[in-house]
Amino acid sequence: MLFADLATTSSALATSRSRLAKRALLVDLLRRTPPQDVGVVSRYLGGQLRQRRTGLGWRSLSSLPLPAAEPSLTVAEVDAAFEAMSLLSGPGSGAARSTQAAALFGAATPDEQRLLRGLVTGELRQGSLDALLLDAVAEAAGVPPEIVRRAAMLAGDTEPVAVAALTTPDPAAALAGFSLVVGRPVRPMLAQSAPDVDGAWASLAPGPVVVDSKLDGIRIQVHRQGPEVRVFTRSLDEITGRVPEIVARVLDMPATDLVLDGEALALGPDGRPRPFQETASRSATRDADVAAAVTLTPFFFDCLHVDGTDLLDEPLLRRLEALDAVAGPSVVDRLVTSDAPAARDYFAGAVRAGQEGVVVKAAGAPYEAGRRGAAWIKVKPRNTLDLVVLAVEWGSGRRQGLLSNIHLGARDGDGFVMLGKTFKGMTDEMLRWQTERFTALADGPTDGYVVHLRPEQVVEIAFDGLQRSSRYPGGLALRFARVVRYRDDKPAAEADTIDTVRALAG
Repeated sequence: MLFADLATTSSALATSRSRLAKRALLVDLLRRTPPQDVGVVSRYLGGQLRQRRTGLGWRSLSSLPLPAAEPSLTVAEVDAAFEAMSLLSGPGSGAARSTQAAALFGAATPDEQRLLRGLVTGELRQGSLDALLLDAVAEAAGVPPEIVRRAAMLAGDTEPVAVAALTTPDPAAALAGFSLVVGRPVRPMLAQSAPDVDGAWASLAPGPVVVDSKLDGIRIQVHRQGPEVRVFTRSLDEITGRVPEIVARVLDMPATDLVLDGEALALGPDGRPRPFQETASRSATRDADVAAAVTLTPFFFDCLHVDGTDLLDEPLLRRLEALDAVAGPSVVDRLVTSDAPAARDYFAGAVRAGQEGVVVKAAGAPYEAGRRGAAWIKVKPRNTLDLVVLAVEWGSGRRQGLLSNIHLGARDGDGFVMLGKTFKGMTDEMLRWQTERFTALADGPTDGYVVHLRPEQVVEIAFDGLQRSSRYPGGLALRFARVVRYRDDKPAAEADTIDTVRALAG
């Protein structure tokens, strides 16, 4: 298959706003893909290269050759080129990689270069979410989407599932062949959000619910097979070698084979969670000094397998019985209740204890991974700040031609200090409004991508927390910032100060 066919579909996905239209584009391409190319095409549609590391990055792409006039690259040739680059090492490898990258990009048309750039940087904005891709695979193969999603959950990856569904004579049988394998990570079950406990309760009642404390840590999935333990992150990256304390804790458990789902976090001497950045830095490093200074403590909230018995399809309460039996003191604190006021009180207590909030779960639900199902609903206290928009970036994809990503600042004396960026929470109407508004506020230098503004527009921003950051002058950055509303009723002189933000950070 020509790589241009994939690039054309990717561009169409980026400009379409309709989920149905996107799925139709995906189905059409998948049905036209030769069997030998299905694996690579499905991976690229998901915005990923097959190679974990290529040695390429933003700097490598700063100076590219002019694009080709006509398409000639095949999907297989592109994959082979990235594979060759990923295998380079040692003296001279940097120069060789640059030469190979220039040859690849030089053979690509403008659309193909855009796709290649997005795949290399991991910022391919085409709106082809994995759940949508799985539904398209199901439609293209003529099988129910439920069995495709389950296979992807158990495989931990879309590529082998797409290959099984689209290249075998009996796709349903091929997909049914995927099972839970201890040692191979499964896709984690995700939670929807609700603004408060009452909203979550209304979605799950009647009947008892499980209210878990939501810890501010990193998601971990632990597999034990006899004396061997493997630890995976939410994105299914393996971090076993970085977290020996978690491995030791699991080896002490009274079971031979286990698959557990949970969180790991750094705790202070008082038992309260340390800032999330400390947990994230500890889990990402192999530095012995950092590991010695910060210990990660695991807490588990689900059990998917124990000693030869798969529990994925068992109701949550049954899985929790198994979890309590093996994990004991390493279990996330929880409440099982049929009383809404008790759930509200538990949420307030969890927040006072320094936790992120709670996750309200249907007591009878199975473990359904890979999508945000209705059986788990997270509730967090909403923190908001009134900040000033300092600059804005031109959008891409379906936001092409609109001013989108805003730079956020808090007051600092007579000036402002930047705390981060966001494009979350913006409706189409808001995007149109802010494009007109910020065009009028444009001031100072622009590089054609970032438009600097007169600091006049106040915006109310919701966020999940604050973390220390050397990237911004104020030393802090917002976590998961999203727009609530623009405050035309409030002048910039009344926006929140950096001292207020520092007080919130503790």
